[in-house]
Amino acid sequence: MNIWIVGASSGIGLAVAQRYAEQGHNVWISARNEKALADISSDNVNLLPLAIDVTDDTSLQVAVARIKRVSGNLDKVIINAGTCEYIDSYEIEREKIRRVFETNFFGALNMVNACLPLLRQSVQTNKVKHPQLVFVSSSVTYQALPRAGAYGASKAALRYFAETLRADLVHEGIDIRIVSPGFVKTPLTDKNDFPMPFLLSVDNAANRIVKGLASNVF
Repeated sequence: MNIWIVGASSGIGLAVAQRYAEQGHNVWISARNEKALADISSDNVNLLPLAIDVTDDTSLQVAVARIKRVSGNLDKVIINAGTCEYIDSYEIEREKIRRVFETNFFGALNMVNACLPLLRQSVQTNKVKHPQLVFVSSSVTYQALPRAGAYGASKAALRYFAETLRADLVHEGIDIRIVSPGFVKTPLTDKNDFPMPFLLSVDNAANRIVKGLASNVF
């Protein structure tokens, strides 16, 4: 398979990319940090570095052109790019919320526009019966948490959008999935200053995600 994972320079995205690469798949790994991607890919020929900024359409167009030139199509896309900023004021910190939404929600929408043509091409050429488009949301969407208004709202919006897109694309044969991690030990959660119940190792989380995406569970 040809797989594209965005937000793959560390944490969950990197661990999932490594699992698929170990299985022999071609995995494009994307993030903003070009050097980190190059260092990661030097350990496995199946990991293909592709630096992007999900908030920049030109960056995504260049990336898609390269994938199309090298791989021809995509069989699975995992949109994992995300950021978190906590609300530490009694005021509504609108600029902080906008920044989080720009990456977590609008960045994901930019990715959908960029990758859908290559997923559709997989269907049209019969290379993969049901190519997957995967959104990494969060279990915070099930229960509001203090200070998490920006992050939680962006992930809730992403969940609703993914559910709607599933209904819109079901007739095309594209398999939409949502992943909703709880607390996973990553560089992002290492910044948290509060207890994190049921904290999973990143390897445990990656194994669960890969197994879940191979099932029939939405």
